[in-house]
Amino acid sequence: MSPGKPTILVTGGAGYIGSHTVLALKKAGYGVVILDNLVYGHRDLVEKVLQVELIIGDTSDRALLDHVFKTHDIAAVMHFSAYAYVGESVSDPAKYYRNNVLGTLTLLEAMLTASVKKFVFSSTCATYGVPEFVPIPETHPQNPINPYGATKLMVERILSDFDVAYGLQSVRFRYFNAAGANPDGLLGEDHNPETHLIPLVLMTALGKRESISIFGTDYPTPDGTCIRDYIHVNDLADAHILGLEYLLKGGDSEVFNLSNGSGFSVREVIAAVEEVTGISIPVEERDRRPGDPPILIGTSDKARTILGWQPQYPSIKDIVADAWQWHQKRHK
Repeated sequence: MSPGKPTILVTGGAGYIGSHTVLALKKAGYGVVILDNLVYGHRDLVEKVLQVELIIGDTSDRALLDHVFKTHDIAAVMHFSAYAYVGESVSDPAKYYRNNVLGTLTLLEAMLTASVKKFVFSSTCATYGVPEFVPIPETHPQNPINPYGATKLMVERILSDFDVAYGLQSVRFRYFNAAGANPDGLLGEDHNPETHLIPLVLMTALGKRESISIFGTDYPTPDGTCIRDYIHVNDLADAHILGLEYLLKGGDSEVFNLSNGSGFSVREVIAAVEEVTGISIPVEERDRRPGDPPILIGTSDKARTILGWQPQYPSIKDIVADAWQWHQKRHK
């Protein structure tokens, strides 16, 4: 850790975006402590790659949180500890409200007790719901259509109220589709179950799946399939460092979209995988899924202007190539 760089508590730091952000924090010279219940996180990656202190526990455990803040000089918290399966949030909303909302509320109260008032929150474009227009700015109405998005919006509202009442300052990042892997092959996307398009197509290329399903081929898009805004996970991690430093320098609470500002269709993603891997991907065309908007593209002009953030990996081919390198290594 560089002289003068404080220690950051990263909840969910053993997960996909959290682990990439921990790596970025280390490279920037910050001290890092991870709190993760390992329900979806990967202990082996923390121990072998990140090599920082891992506290196994839950954000709903107030006694544990108090102990962490008493025994560590924490300057700020980055919060990634959320359940994020949309379908599961519909079938088991209690799980999502308990973890995503109550767990976050417990964490925030522990922070206030410890006089830690800088918070970087992992939110989502799912708070917007079905967009009224694209590209989506931060001022777009927030009307989530599933419990997952609703829990994230609820936390955003809690953070606004905590800022006014208690002076707890936060940066809220609304991600679009996180994708890719660390270009050095150290970290990548490894969910169980896996629901994201790019890793599913790559698993098909590896022979781990028989085919990839396209849900809907009659959308009002150039090739009839849904268009999404994919953002490289390393670009997300970079934004978190910039958001943290913005807060540490006295910045006011803010909300930022993190997006590329351009979209790629399902067929374009599959084509990119075929180009990168040299493998033909078997496809099954299926009916639309309820609630899938035809196009989700965001504008991140605000993050670029205020934080000086600039995505380094805007190409879908680059995103796929880094993910392919990781998947070959992880699933050989």
